[in-house]
Amino acid sequence: MNADAKELAASFDLEKLTPEFYDNPYPTYRALRENEPVKRLPNGTVFLTRYDDLVTTYKNTKSFSSDKKREFAPKYGDTPLYEHHTTSLVFNDPPSHTRVRRLIMGALSPRAIAGMEGDLIKLVDGLLDAIAAKGACELIEDFAASIPIEVIGNLLDVPHDERGPLRDWSLAILGALEPVVSTDAAARGNKAVTDFLAYLETLVARRRAKPGNPERDVLTRLIQGEENGERLTEKELLHNCIFLLNAGHETTTNLIGNGLVALDRNPDQKQRLIDNPDMIKTAVEEMLRYESSNQLGNRMTTEKVELGGVMLEAGTSVTLCIGAANRDPAQFPDPERFDIARTPNRHLAFATGAHQCAGMALARLEGAIAISRFLARFPNYAVSGQPVRGGRVRFRGFLSVPCSLR
Repeated sequence: MNADAKELAASFDLEKLTPEFYDNPYPTYRALRENEPVKRLPNGTVFLTRYDDLVTTYKNTKSFSSDKKREFAPKYGDTPLYEHHTTSLVFNDPPSHTRVRRLIMGALSPRAIAGMEGDLIKLVDGLLDAIAAKGACELIEDFAASIPIEVIGNLLDVPHDERGPLRDWSLAILGALEPVVSTDAAARGNKAVTDFLAYLETLVARRRAKPGNPERDVLTRLIQGEENGERLTEKELLHNCIFLLNAGHETTTNLIGNGLVALDRNPDQKQRLIDNPDMIKTAVEEMLRYESSNQLGNRMTTEKVELGGVMLEAGTSVTLCIGAANRDPAQFPDPERFDIARTPNRHLAFATGAHQCAGMALARLEGAIAISRFLARFPNYAVSGQPVRGGRVRFRGFLSVPCSLR
């Protein structure tokens, strides 16, 4: 077994992944963590799998840059995808990152998020009513994917009859962040950015003419900026609206879908949550740890730096494997076990440090309300066929999960 693990680690190549890996990457992550935790890949990049190494990288923003211009220029060329992914909040360093994040965080204050709870419960209950009327459901399309699109649509106050393309745009743009991007996937991503920008230009123009309530309408708040005169440029405004949808869409869909499937596959924990619904908060944290919605992050070294006993030259591209770190036994006892009462649970599903997810409180609220109310309404639900994975390594979730309600 040890020899097999060493071979698994030695042969690992992020650009040549197998169907077995996409189905279950965790044995590979374990082999890497135990044998080559700072793994040099054939393309010259480095792949990290230990919890402590990820934390060090996240917190050392001086040595490990989030700016993606150097990395994405050869990947995308002079395209809409390049402009988008090098303008959005997540792929920038301070001071640009700090300025944009402050504006977005002001629109996602605890008070603002608390004010969303009533509408979120109504939305979830309406979806559950529709599922009950059908007598069965496709867990992703009928439920998990419908929630974040509506929540972000509400945040930006996108008219309901204009929300149809949002999910496909988001999937196409995020799909182009995979380690290997086909010509077709790049074309879809570029078209999605172009179409999304064209739509947002009209939406922003309408909102400038008729502003909403900045306490509830994030787009109005971003347009108006801060009282001290801090404003986003037009390009920053448009691309960070796309970022808000993308950041809150697929990851939250995956949290809900992964969480409900994990409960189905661990009936003792499912029953435990049914018997103790007040455990939903720790249950959501365990879902985030056990099957992290976002499995990979990236940094670029700005100087020569030692990490995990390995010297990295300046200009080294570093992949942070969140999915592996969240199952590191040095941080999580019995990490392969799904335990809804796990505490402490300092997982890295939302990263940490300066780039910790700006919308994590909203994602937690969506996950808690969606999963707890689904479970209360359909305690005997069961996955009734073979779930279909999304076929991605960066974003781990399902495309479809057939579900019976019994």
